[in-house]
Amino acid sequence: MTRKSLIILILLVAVLSGHAQRRRPYSDSSNPPRAKTEAEKKILDTLDAMVSASDMYANVPLADGRMLRLLTEAAGAKHVVEFGTSTGYSGLWFCMALQKTGGKLTTFDIDARRIATARKYFQQAGVASMVTIIEGDAHQTLAKIKEPVDVVFIDADKEGYVDYLNKMLPLVRPGGLILGHNTNMVPDYIKAVSSNPDLDTVFYNEGGGLSVTLKKR
Repeated sequence: MTRKSLIILILLVAVLSGHAQRRRPYSDSSNPPRAKTEAEKKILDTLDAMVSASDMYANVPLADGRMLRLLTEAAGAKHVVEFGTSTGYSGLWFCMALQKTGGKLTTFDIDARRIATARKYFQQAGVASMVTIIEGDAHQTLAKIKEPVDVVFIDADKEGYVDYLNKMLPLVRPGGLILGHNTNMVPDYIKAVSSNPDLDTVFYNEGGGLSVTLKKR
């Protein structure tokens, strides 16, 4: 995926969801996502159920969730690694893409209660079989990842962003993506992804500082 392609994708999602997001961060009544298949509908219904149940602790807003799905599916990702499962909202967006690519999600979180909630929603959405949740300190447990990764999503402890980046970068395939959430709060991470000549980064700030980094081929 080229830098031009990334910019086009980011601008597309900004146009689709930015205006409504400014009004209500977890709703987009003017342009809601529409299911093409029953499997998509099941995930979208589960996402709506999460919002209705207020199980949205430390999750991404709708616009960013749609961006995660769009980028993952466009990249043809087979393996997504996520730091910060929370209650599973972003993971479900990844799974919507991974259903199309035949891929899988490995997601890390340190909080057992949030993990239990995420498991419930993954099961409810019918995607539990494609998700591996690893509980514990991800700075240590990420060593369990040995195989190549197509997309990395970092949305966990802000002081750990650069460590996640440095440890995962060797596993990201050339042409793969590293996505960072709330990166406007992490200047060290911004510097790291902006100064490395092996990387190319654009920033989509509508949803709280989402950075999209391409590992160059």
